[in-house]
Amino acid sequence: MTLHRIVVTTVLLSVPALSAAQEAARLEARQSLLGGQQATVYASPTCGCCEGYVAFLRKHGASVEVVRDDAALAAAKTQYGVPLAAQSCHTVLLGGYVVEGHVPLAALRKLLTERPDLTGVAMPGMPTGTPGMEGPRFGPLGVVGFDEAGVTPFVTL
Repeated sequence: MTLHRIVVTTVLLSVPALSAAQEAARLEARQSLLGGQQATVYASPTCGCCEGYVAFLRKHGASVEVVRDDAALAAAKTQYGVPLAAQSCHTVLLGGYVVEGHVPLAALRKLLTERPDLTGVAMPGMPTGTPGMEGPRFGPLGVVGFDEAGVTPFVTL
């Protein structure tokens, strides 16, 4: 076999493999935890870390609408009953729940698979090492659940 035939054969054989890999990536995105979920993110128009959280949601398959308005953000926190002790920089509506702040994927997985009787979950403050908050992670991360009765521990990661 000539060098030309070897190169052409190699290229032709690799093309279906690339297409299969691309198709597998598309299928994985559709089957991911957030695939098919609609998320509405209320955020301040000047907050960069909120953009990081939006990118995180999209990376994991969610279709995301972003409302960048300080008044709408404050109204969403009030309307959806986010307790002051649980508040962070953005509020997300996802899967019938309120997700407040930089809640990691493991906590979202627990929320959306177990479907607890809660209004939502929150990662109070803005801890580094969480989605949208780049940097090192210091210690365990406490995610809380909340409803009209108040705030309770949900999961420690």
